Amino acid sequence: MSRQRKAKRRSSKRASPEAQEAAAARAKRRRDLRDRIAILVAAAIIIPVVVFTFLTFTRSDDSDQQPAVPTTTGSAAGPRAAIVDHLALTQPNPDFAEAATDLLEQAGYAIDYYPGEQVTVEFYRQLPTLGHELVILRVHSALGRVGDRLADWVTLFTSDSYDKTRFRTDQTKQRLSMVSYYEDGPQYFGIMPGFIKSSMQGDFADTTIVIMGCDGLKSDTVAQAFVEKGAKAVVAWDGLVSSNHTDAATERLLEHLLIDGLTLPEAVAQTMAELGPDPSYDSVLRLYPSEEPVSALP
Repeated sequence: MSRQRKAKRRSSKRASPEAQEAAAARAKRRRDLRDRIAILVAAAIIIPVVVFTFLTFTRSDDSDQQPAVPTTTGSAAGPRAAIVDHLALTQPNPDFAEAATDLLEQAGYAIDYYPGEQVTVEFYRQLPTLGHELVILRVHSALGRVGDRLADWVTLFTSDSYDKTRFRTDQTKQRLSMVSYYEDGPQYFGIMPGFIKSSMQGDFADTTIVIMGCDGLKSDTVAQAFVEKGAKAVVAWDGLVSSNHTDAATERLLEHLLIDGLTLPEAVAQTMAELGPDPSYDSVLRLYPSEEPVSALP
């Protein structure tokens, strides 16, 4: 993955001791985040990534086994944002995490960063209860398949290895799927729209969700599920997207939204006007709800 441009710094002179202390604290948090990401990147197992992701649904009759949910970090005061960096396992980009953190801190957000190995089924189950006003899902996602047929639902990848003995209820009720980065590759659990609606605990409180992976708005299914769970809006791509392009576009989106003060529809439109569709796949960044519903099926 190519390195992204740094976010523009827009700061004024800080003369007071309080402001200097706040700036020093932000700088320390950024250094700590860079160090943490560097360690995670060095330890990550890079898996070959292909354009089309194989997805299939499976059932199990055995009992669930649920791992512990990770705890949040940072200050409890003020608005909170989450950077869910599942792509750090396969397409790491510390520059994006640093730039997004800088923009969010300028806007007064406290940030919780979740590296790829923490993006589990149980993490998604608890996500609405963690109190974020903005959730950035830098995750693999793809349209589902039933056999050779393209389905009309979108799945979010987790780092939980697939096991038919786990999460029996969620599997039998078609809330979890089996996913792989490529056909016949290692298998993982995937989050289906039904999981968002029925298995996530609590509700999103007017949260804005940004899905950075592929196909997030190829159909409305996953976006609609988030909104029914209480989210205010979902921003996502309507097709395949490269990691380079989604990182650049999301950084620009945050800049327009948090620094320039544009509304969400304005920020999405301005981002697309400046960066355009994905140059390889021609996918477009969209906003849900919108006046034009989309569907993956003809």
